[in-house]
Amino acid sequence: MQKGHFESHSLKFFLAIFALMLAAANLRGGLVVIGPLVADIRASLDISAAAFGFLMTLPLLCFAGFSLIVPWVANRLAPMQVVAISLLVLAIGAIARVFGDYSMMVAGTLVLGAGIAVLNVLIPSLVKGLFPGQASWLTGVYTLVLTTCAAFSFYSAIPLRDYFGDWHAPMYIWAALPLLALVVWLPMLKVSFKPAAPTNVSSSVWRLPRAWSLAFFMGLQSVQFYVLATWLPRIFMDAGLSDSESGLMTAVFTVIGVPAALMTPVIAAKLRTQHPIIFIITLFGLIGVGGLWVAPAEGRYLWVVCLGLYGGSSLSLALALIAMKSHDMRQATALSAMVQGFGYFLASFAPSLFGALYDWQQDWLLPIAVLIALLFAQAIAGWPIASAGKVDELA
Repeated sequence: MQKGHFESHSLKFFLAIFALMLAAANLRGGLVVIGPLVADIRASLDISAAAFGFLMTLPLLCFAGFSLIVPWVANRLAPMQVVAISLLVLAIGAIARVFGDYSMMVAGTLVLGAGIAVLNVLIPSLVKGLFPGQASWLTGVYTLVLTTCAAFSFYSAIPLRDYFGDWHAPMYIWAALPLLALVVWLPMLKVSFKPAAPTNVSSSVWRLPRAWSLAFFMGLQSVQFYVLATWLPRIFMDAGLSDSESGLMTAVFTVIGVPAALMTPVIAAKLRTQHPIIFIITLFGLIGVGGLWVAPAEGRYLWVVCLGLYGGSSLSLALALIAMKSHDMRQATALSAMVQGFGYFLASFAPSLFGALYDWQQDWLLPIAVLIALLFAQAIAGWPIASAGKVDELA
């Protein structure tokens, strides 16, 4: 087993985890906070459903593009420095989104997405490099942080808007949090850490079939998450729920994913193959998305519970497989960049396309039918990487 950087320093170990997870807390909330505010933002900025969907599409394009340069940057700058710079960039983008018109929100979202893109790739790699002996359960904690912050963002958006009388109010929190995370991260700049010296393990993963399996699995689960994060409140509002109750349902969707996100990597690490997990994930997804098609309001609690279990475990498994299927941090960084770059590119147009489908049909039946088909595609895509062995080994 590889030796962890902080394993002999218990206090530093926990402080490093706290700093890393506080940085991770910025990776979803600032993006999904606009979901429950869809009616306010569209009315205030006078934009279409497709234009609103573009605000979710743009960060995913950033994830796809900027993810690919992370291995190059990580080889030239200390990883701790890259995290600090990314948090600063993220803060600048989040602040810019609060002011101005739609064009300013687009520009801020572009900068925000660039900062998040780098952290998306680097944090799972740092988990592998700094804490190799704890990579499985820390991946669960990392995913737990993502889902918890997304849930808080969903749940608090409408109450904060109502309390302050301004739909910008929830966004102020997500502009301040990266600055706090940056302050907490500053002591980490003193940590002398470099990835292990190169081995005979190749960091070139683009020609590996199982890497593409993971990329498509990651991409298709991202399609589901970002479409639901963007349009689930609207689906429930169109089914007759108030905007506050719709926001609550979306928050439940993310909260329910927390225990699934925490436990999935631990269970996955104990299994020779992860095929049973993929089967169960798909089943939960089909129940949840299928329920939205049949009776969105009547069975809403069951649907969001199933969607939450699907979403939390699906994302957590994808991130865990990056660490589990790579030999070392360098290969993990390359695999993370390739998987998240291509995966988010696959997901990048989904919110806008689903918004356009809704604008065309003025109904959610066709978009939901597409989501059901993509659940089957995700299961098929993930089957090879869920087999035994590393990413560069035959199943």
